[in-house]
Amino acid sequence: MKRRTWILSALGATGALVVGWGVMPARSRMGDPATMLPTRGDVALNGWIKIAADGSVILAMPRSEMGQGVHTGLATLVAEELDVPFSLIQLEQAGYESLYGNISMLVASLPFHPLESEGGNKPAKVRIGEWMVGKVARELGINATGGSSSLADAWDTVRMAAAAARSALLGAAAALWHVPVAELRIVDGQVRHASGRSTHFGTLAAAAVHSPAPVVLKERKDWTRIGTSPLRRDVPAKVDGSAQFGIDVRVPGMLFAAVRMCPMLGGSVASLDSQAALAMPGVRKVVPLEAVAGSTAGFAVVAQTSWHARNAALAVPVQWQQRAAGALDSERIQEALLARLKTDPGFVFYEKGDAAVAEAGAASVLRATYSAPYLAHATLEPMNCTAQFRDGKLTVWAPTQVPGFARDVAARVAGIDAEQVTLHVTYLGGGFGRRLEVDSVAQAVQVAMACDGQPVQLLWSREEDTTHDFYRPLHVAQLSAALDAQGQASSLRIHSAGDAITPRWMARGMPALAGPVDTPDKTTAEGLFDLPYGFTHQHMAHVATRSEVPVGFWRSVGHSHNAFFSEGFVDELAHAAQTDPLEYRRALLKDAPRYLAVLNLAAEKAGWGKPLPAGHAHGVALHESFGSIVAEVAEVSLEEGKPRVHKVVCAVDCGTVINPGVVAQQMESSVVFGLSAALFGRIDIRNGEVQQTNFHNYPLLTLAQTPVVETWLLPSERPPAGVGEPGVPPVAPAVANALFVLTGKRLRALPLQV
Repeated sequence: MKRRTWILSALGATGALVVGWGVMPARSRMGDPATMLPTRGDVALNGWIKIAADGSVILAMPRSEMGQGVHTGLATLVAEELDVPFSLIQLEQAGYESLYGNISMLVASLPFHPLESEGGNKPAKVRIGEWMVGKVARELGINATGGSSSLADAWDTVRMAAAAARSALLGAAAALWHVPVAELRIVDGQVRHASGRSTHFGTLAAAAVHSPAPVVLKERKDWTRIGTSPLRRDVPAKVDGSAQFGIDVRVPGMLFAAVRMCPMLGGSVASLDSQAALAMPGVRKVVPLEAVAGSTAGFAVVAQTSWHARNAALAVPVQWQQRAAGALDSERIQEALLARLKTDPGFVFYEKGDAAVAEAGAASVLRATYSAPYLAHATLEPMNCTAQFRDGKLTVWAPTQVPGFARDVAARVAGIDAEQVTLHVTYLGGGFGRRLEVDSVAQAVQVAMACDGQPVQLLWSREEDTTHDFYRPLHVAQLSAALDAQGQASSLRIHSAGDAITPRWMARGMPALAGPVDTPDKTTAEGLFDLPYGFTHQHMAHVATRSEVPVGFWRSVGHSHNAFFSEGFVDELAHAAQTDPLEYRRALLKDAPRYLAVLNLAAEKAGWGKPLPAGHAHGVALHESFGSIVAEVAEVSLEEGKPRVHKVVCAVDCGTVINPGVVAQQMESSVVFGLSAALFGRIDIRNGEVQQTNFHNYPLLTLAQTPVVETWLLPSERPPAGVGEPGVPPVAPAVANALFVLTGKRLRALPLQV
């Protein structure tokens, strides 16, 4: 597969194109010591590392922990380069300086389209703009947890910051003891001299600030911590109950707020009568809620407890008003998407050869239409936020993936400067992209502004959470291939349609950058335009739509449904060629050795081709997302006419593995998450209202339904890639392909219904 270069249409109407990953060099991202938040007795050696008086190491933590193990992963990089035990590493929430900006997340989020650049010259207007992506990233300093990018983004930066601290500490000890640096070493957080003299970091920190600090990273052969699976930092607190999620925040004098929002998407409040609620025990206020940061209009009831608030909110007589443009309906939206495919060629993300000519001269053409529904995130911790506005300053406690955006939106709602907002990031009880949105923060601030300086915790019910999500978009795709007389395909054409997420998200979180015209959004077609298979002719285009249903990033984003489309159709092509699906893929991957190695490992470990229990079948799928290649083989049967997945074998090439245990956990999590969607997940909208309201009609996979999951890792010396999301896309097609073996019925719509 050829390398592709991303082009950002950054200047909108001017048509100027910006190319490249253009990131801030890692050394410049180490930052100034003044960047670290001041704490009495601590000494900052750079923008990431402080040394406490007792010798412990304090790492600035710009990423949110939502179960993916990022706190452990980043601490591992510091432990490796500083030769310090995990027990001596403390985490401190990072500030908002641009050096903490997640550049990988920015590049993954902005609207791109691919350009084949290998072996050719770039257009002049592209060359001129090559530096601009890095410039935008530096200036925005986006501090976000998403896109499976946290460790990939920190890989060089945090190691270099720790290595620089190591050099500074050794230099300080050498100057203090009048010995060569070469005679010093660090063991378990202690600087030691060959003579036996030793001291901890705390005694050297002040002098280390002024010590020359060349950056020399440890060689791979000398690693002792990267590649191991230490105890996760977040587990003990989660086990003993001391971990603080957003819903756990308690502040003296705190009030509680429950929300009710217009059940019709895009609707508003026509009228309400707050008197009945205000007469109920414990109730303090009824606060109107404006639609801010993508939130839906409604109201909140403030009371002494969340139970009082919820009961009172349900008691408020309210008249809701449908949006002026009319009620939304998911069936009509799907019909409209299919109609658009007949008339709109869409934006061509990738083209090789001439698929149309190949089809015109083919012995036959295989055609199929696939679809995937809207999906909710269904995080186990409902949306919530705690806020207090007092003396012109705002304090916010939020489980958020985007603390910078949350702070900016909070300041905007409160009408104050962002510097007057203090934001505390708690643990997240599930993120999956839902907490890249800050609608609940905007609501909490509105309520806090009405509470006379008292802190208030706003909490959504499960029903409000399910019916007012930013959903994974409904997408459809038409796929076709030219077949010769033997059923072999020479072309692959994919024409898809569905809402673009990135322009909507930018309008909510970065309104200053959201232009009047949407630029092509790579998340709509990712996983289709970058397939590894060697078809001679290829054409991948997407029709970007705007249904007005609130859409957002859902775990693995466009890959989540596009893998179902592409891998299901590749299986159809194998069947047309009367070839084993595994062997068919192998033939198409002869020029893609990394992909082939992953596919072969999954097949080997799953026992592909070996006898299975009666009534069981294997299905396979292969997909790359967020820099990682994952192949999955699902063992499936039918129980009382319904799919039962017994085992999923995952093979993964995610580059350098920092923590094998965390990778396995993320693959297991991805399989459970992906299977929940593949077997049950759908959001239906009728008369503007979401029909699914809670787990009784939007179910998650139960423990009894959860398959055995095996994870096998390919060794690699590439930089780390993502692992939080890449395990999701192959699940649905692997199961669907197994069900075809069992039933002879090709399932082209999600959720899978036999």
